[in-house]
Amino acid sequence: MADDSNIRGENRATPTDPREGNVVDRRTGLDRRDAEGASPTNLERRRGPGRRLSDFVKSAEEGEMNKEQFMFLMAIDAFKRSNGKSFPTWTDVLEVIRKLGYRKTMPSELNLGGRAEDWRERADAPSKTTHSSDAPAEGDRRRAA
Repeated sequence: MADDSNIRGENRATPTDPREGNVVDRRTGLDRRDAEGASPTNLERRRGPGRRLSDFVKSAEEGEMNKEQFMFLMAIDAFKRSNGKSFPTWTDVLEVIRKLGYRKTMPSELNLGGRAEDWRERADAPSKTTHSSDAPAEGDRRRAA
């Protein structure tokens, strides 16, 4: 008869991937979202008991956008049409957001676990996008470096 110990996982090699130690077997009834050490980022959108969609998200998902959401959608659509891009990069999206007038004036409401430094800027700060009139000229960039 063949050795069944490998099928049962008895002769498993030690994991070399550091992520392997964080796997939670769902059959045990444990919820990985409740696992110790999980820090909430304030980005969780999964619903469950006691979790409801905000009116901001719910209305947009039902097709009723507010002015801000509609303007953002139109700006992204205009960017895609004028640049011939079906799928703008995240840098493109950030460029559109800054050209709409958004600036980082408040502290972040997200918990990124220290992976990114938070900052603030003046409300009237220039967009500094690559294609805007307030971006430094090529010679200015070299002098600044």
